Amino acid sequence: MTESLIWWSIAIYLLIAIGIAIMSRQGPSESMSGYFLGNRQMNGFVSALSYSATTYSAFMMVGLAGLTYAGGVGALGFEIIYFAGVSLVAIFGPKFWAVGKKFGYVTPSEMLGHRYNSKHVAMAVSIASCIFLIPYSAVQLAGVGYLLQGITDGAITFTTGVVLATVIAIFFSYIAGIRSVMWTDSLQAIMMIVASTLVAFLVIQGLGGFGALFDTLATEHPQSLTVPGPGLFSFVTFLGLTIPWFFFSISNPQVSQRLFMPSSLRSMRHMLIGFLVFGFIYTMVSVLWGFSALAAFPSLASADLATPTLLASEFVPPVLGVIVMIGIMAAAVSTIDSIMLTLASMVSRDVYANVKPNVSEKRQLLVGKFVVPVIALMALAFAELQLDLIAVLSVAASSGLVAMVPALIGAFYWKRGTGVGALVSVVGTSAFVLLMYATGNSLLGLPAGVWGIVVASVLFVGVSLATKPHQATTDAFFAAISEELSKKRSTTTDQATKEAAA
Repeated sequence: MTESLIWWSIAIYLLIAIGIAIMSRQGPSESMSGYFLGNRQMNGFVSALSYSATTYSAFMMVGLAGLTYAGGVGALGFEIIYFAGVSLVAIFGPKFWAVGKKFGYVTPSEMLGHRYNSKHVAMAVSIASCIFLIPYSAVQLAGVGYLLQGITDGAITFTTGVVLATVIAIFFSYIAGIRSVMWTDSLQAIMMIVASTLVAFLVIQGLGGFGALFDTLATEHPQSLTVPGPGLFSFVTFLGLTIPWFFFSISNPQVSQRLFMPSSLRSMRHMLIGFLVFGFIYTMVSVLWGFSALAAFPSLASADLATPTLLASEFVPPVLGVIVMIGIMAAAVSTIDSIMLTLASMVSRDVYANVKPNVSEKRQLLVGKFVVPVIALMALAFAELQLDLIAVLSVAASSGLVAMVPALIGAFYWKRGTGVGALVSVVGTSAFVLLMYATGNSLLGLPAGVWGIVVASVLFVGVSLATKPHQATTDAFFAAISEELSKKRSTTTDQATKEAAA
């Protein structure tokens, strides 16, 4: 795979993606809802592909493959736990959609601030999300850097890859906001799943087939096929990684914000089903990549080089290898630009607008657009630190974001939850997780991934019980959920009756 082939492939991908992004425009987006939510009119097919591309980023084909290379079959168990957590979308998704439609929420933090009648809650959630998601964005940038550096044997530097991904993400975000991101995500998702699956089969065939691959692993790396594996995983480590991952679909605002976007509950259902099919295939492919790299190249200096090394090997035809490379790069970019847009909307809607009350929607949008490149540059600076093991860093970000989980659950299922309880839970848990990572990430032998949800729950419940909820806001919030969902159910029943009569 030559350097010129890589650059030409990137150029062709950019031309196609830019064309799709431009075609996605439907006039200038002059409202927060239009720019950041696509006017809540996204269909199920596009939503499913975009949700998949945003969620399955460089973490999968670089991070999960690397985690499999280093930790064996435990990596599959780790990702399956995330899969189980997606069931939370089926529980919370309709409620998010209902209150978003009723009250016009743009961000999950705005929703929490209104539910608990506290602008300080909205601001705290927004700031905490920035603290933990900017490093997560940096992980995606680093994934592109490692990828291009690995497959070109250093001809394209790590920094070049990081800067390239940053520029592309900013550009896509600016063309048409979330609409351009979602339509380019759809292209990227199709590339990801088709190319990576095809190449996975080619690599395995080059290694002698599935039987030969697992015979090699059983003979030369038997611990990779057993629990707890070759040394990366222990029960405590596994627990610390999987608990934050289980709550990913509601704790990460760039994902939960997508629950405001579908045009209907039917579109949301299609989004979830499509995502589950996509995710299962992509998970198995990523794990097989990790095992294949372990069998073929057992002495890599870094586990995160597993995928780049495979793509540059004789097992993969150059053209297919570069298509997979573009797919992985595109997946990382789709996550970065989604995070940038979400954080920008939170900063403008829930920090700036609360500091300056009565500011116009147009002004909020202008501030949001200004914040996008600022966040990108902060992520780029963090990525240049080149910290190891992408998958672990991704979970570290999610460990901090679990601070929001009890307040989110309480928002929909516990009328006794209070604004003070939510505020103390978010701020206290975020500070606690940061302190744990700063001091070695261990307390009584347990990591932040375990402690985070415990501390957040205790603070939220304890402080809520000691304070009083804002009853009028709470009642209005729960009434809105019942009203919107019952309205939708009656509409669905009427449509079914008419179809049956016809």
